Amino acid sequence: MARPEDLRSSMAEYIRNVHAAYFRIAATYPPAVQGGLAMLRNRFTVVAAGAHNLHVIATEQSLPAPKGPEVVWEQNQDGMEWQLRFLDPVVLPALANAEQAEGSDPEAVRRVIGIGSHQYHLVVRPGSDLTGHHAGHAGTGLANAHLAAARDYEAIRSYAGDPGLVDELAAADAAGLNRVHGLVACALAPWSDTVRAASGAGDRQVVRQALLKALKEGS
Repeated sequence: MARPEDLRSSMAEYIRNVHAAYFRIAATYPPAVQGGLAMLRNRFTVVAAGAHNLHVIATEQSLPAPKGPEVVWEQNQDGMEWQLRFLDPVVLPALANAEQAEGSDPEAVRRVIGIGSHQYHLVVRPGSDLTGHHAGHAGTGLANAHLAAARDYEAIRSYAGDPGLVDELAAADAAGLNRVHGLVACALAPWSDTVRAASGAGDRQVVRQALLKALKEGS
């Protein structure tokens, strides 16, 4: 059986590989576009939580100072800075029942930890998924998704009459709040049946793209 410190080292290396792939993609874009990415702009926290699966969650939310047996590592790479915090049922007993054995439940794990807004949430299986290959795919996918969202929200701001409402839309997206995201999108384009229909489906990317199209057509 792997020692806890070995598993922590493997997890830390996996996260560094995810972030390295993320940075490689982001670095191909102009500086102003990179500046729109929170992970390149701000220090953040990565929580590695052990439930039935291993959960890796990046967030800008503040967590309390570590207590008892919790392990915390300070990390930096390619100008990115994050604090890596390891949580398991010994540190946070509620994690033991956060998800069922037959599947993963990311929302339940975030709820137990108290995380709302997050940059990413990866679910990995110990050993088999902690590879550089898997991490590279994960980081590349995250970067492409974040860059697409950043471009879309900048375009939405240029067409919308209420930039503050667009900020609320982006915040709801980052927090994974589908219903709030849909309601704000409808407020930005109340005339659009397409945006209203997309909001009911609960896919934030579809809502974002429908909203951008509606604002362009209505400008």
